[in-house]
Amino acid sequence: MLLDTCTALWLAADSDELSKRAKTLFEAPANAVYLSAVSAWEISLKYSIGKLPLPSSPDEFVPELRERGRMESLPLNEEATLQLFRLPELHRDPFDRMLICQAIAGGMTLLTPDPEIRRYPVSTAW
Repeated sequence: MLLDTCTALWLAADSDELSKRAKTLFEAPANAVYLSAVSAWEISLKYSIGKLPLPSSPDEFVPELRERGRMESLPLNEEATLQLFRLPELHRDPFDRMLICQAIAGGMTLLTPDPEIRRYPVSTAW
């Protein structure tokens, strides 16, 4: 299961924004959970421009988030990036589009509340 960036941040904050199903899926021991390098990039970018306050800098926050949440790091590879040209132009968020590509390439479900992502040909849950 691949986490959308907002999902990972809500898990870190134990936010009420999380659905009960999302929490259940995340906590299920049988589910491998991944945090993409794309999310680390998005977190770093938003932090650096002042749009994402964090309790520590991204280079400390992201590894701690993964460790606490038993999340594996998912690098961005060529196979995933080559899925991009196949995606319909439903919206332009480059981070979402790359997460979708990674989920497709890896045969993973993307844990996301985003209705725009659910319009793509990718397995999602929320």
